[in-house]
Amino acid sequence: MGTALYLIATFAVAVVAGLATALALRPIRAARQAERLARAQRDFHRQREQLEAKFIERASQSGKPRGLQWTDVAFDDDVVYARDRKSRGLKALVAIEVSFEAIEGGGMEHVEAVSNIRAATAEFLYDGSRWKTDGRVYFNLAPTATVKYLASDLELVAEEHAAKA
Repeated sequence: MGTALYLIATFAVAVVAGLATALALRPIRAARQAERLARAQRDFHRQREQLEAKFIERASQSGKPRGLQWTDVAFDDDVVYARDRKSRGLKALVAIEVSFEAIEGGGMEHVEAVSNIRAATAEFLYDGSRWKTDGRVYFNLAPTATVKYLASDLELVAEEHAAKA
């Protein structure tokens, strides 16, 4: 009986010590995560011009929307950061306005709405050391609306709003 009591007491002490350690490390983990986010945000701003150019190149080569050619993209200054719930990868979402023109023979030449400017969100991906883009675009959604729309896949991490002059 004494041995069983000793084993139970040892197990209880180990569980309490483990919980105490986990609670004590929580602020350290949060601080590290905040530092990683701050570094990713700095890197995004340093690379933003090249990322935007690469986005335009990739998105315009995607063939979407069908029958249209990308002619101009205007990027907003605000950035929304979201984390993929499965991969834990960080994404930067930026509002854009896209202009198109019909491709001859693409079936859109007689559609009046082709010349309308489209609101969308551009997606940028952080692999832990650098930012990249696949040219993925979410049409008709602002960045925060994109996070809400994809709530089962994304969680909001941070929002940066440009200073208004």
